Amino acid sequence: MPPQPPMLADDLAQIAERSRALILSLQDPGGAYPASPNFSAYRGYSWLRDGSFIADAMSAAGETASASAFFGWCARTLIARAPDIHRIVAAADAGTPVADHEMLPTRFTLDGAAGDTEWWDFQLDGYGLWLWAALTHAERHDLDVTPWRRAIELTVDYLIASWDRPCYDWWEEHVEEVHVSTLGSIEAGLRAAARSELVGPDRRRAAAETADAAARLVRDRGTVDGHLVKWIGSTSVDASLAALIAPLRVVAGDSDLGRATLAELERQLVVDGGAHRFTTDTYYGGGQWPLLSCFIGLAHLDAGDPARARELLAWSAGTVRESGTMPEQVDDHLIDPTFVAEWVERWGPSADPLLWSHAMFLRLAVELDVVTR
Repeated sequence: MPPQPPMLADDLAQIAERSRALILSLQDPGGAYPASPNFSAYRGYSWLRDGSFIADAMSAAGETASASAFFGWCARTLIARAPDIHRIVAAADAGTPVADHEMLPTRFTLDGAAGDTEWWDFQLDGYGLWLWAALTHAERHDLDVTPWRRAIELTVDYLIASWDRPCYDWWEEHVEEVHVSTLGSIEAGLRAAARSELVGPDRRRAAAETADAAARLVRDRGTVDGHLVKWIGSTSVDASLAALIAPLRVVAGDSDLGRATLAELERQLVVDGGAHRFTTDTYYGGGQWPLLSCFIGLAHLDAGDPARARELLAWSAGTVRESGTMPEQVDDHLIDPTFVAEWVERWGPSADPLLWSHAMFLRLAVELDVVTR
């Protein structure tokens, strides 16, 4: 990508407003946010993780009905799986946990079904994130979300029974590890539940205790040289760790841990404002992801550096295509270009648009007062 002229506030605001409009236009009537309307591997599916961050961005931008519709879809989808959750929890309590393939999926079709295509499905982060995003949304807009109560209770029980199991990370990789970004997502969700009057006192207490246990595990085994790491026992970092600072706020941006983590993410993963996922990424060659630059921007803002946050927003704005869409990643600085062809052959060109990219741009733009809330 050639050097871009400085982004004016009006340009950034226009991109943010187009992002808002695109998300609204693509939201399914039942409430689900499709990950991408046209990318072969994502089309027709909604992720709890992506969708929760999309809904949080829409909520922060004042699109209350859109966010509520997504959380209502989550609630219906999870209540339909109550028997599975009861079975999973009972097995864990008995000391005979179910196999990974029997755990809840990470993505669903837009009508809430499990889907019929094979995927790297056992991921816990999305369940913590939907709790965090839904309850934060309710607090932000003073909403009565009693209809979501049963789904929230089921999710709390599921996470308490499963929180420290190895599972796939945000990127559908390394099922054998316990990932720090997953632990932070679970902690954020359970802390939100522990604050909520929707949850009974026994569950609130258990949620708080489990959140404390997740935080201790991260503190004791999920850091190296004062910064967060990719998984328990690793020494590398992952850009998803920025989310633990903001918007999840399970690590304070101005704490020693927050500042050291941000510094390491910048050192290892950010090039000219564009963030890679991790140093050995080969997915479509390992490009730079605008949504991750926005996560890191949110973390910088939480740490008290709005100037750096705005630089990262401007870089992300520079990835917008002539069509007005924002992709999953750009190929200006690839970690290993030799892997591009095999992914293109497998799934076609990488995702464009990706709703999650548009959402994180909107989320950071709101925090920087580029657009009104």
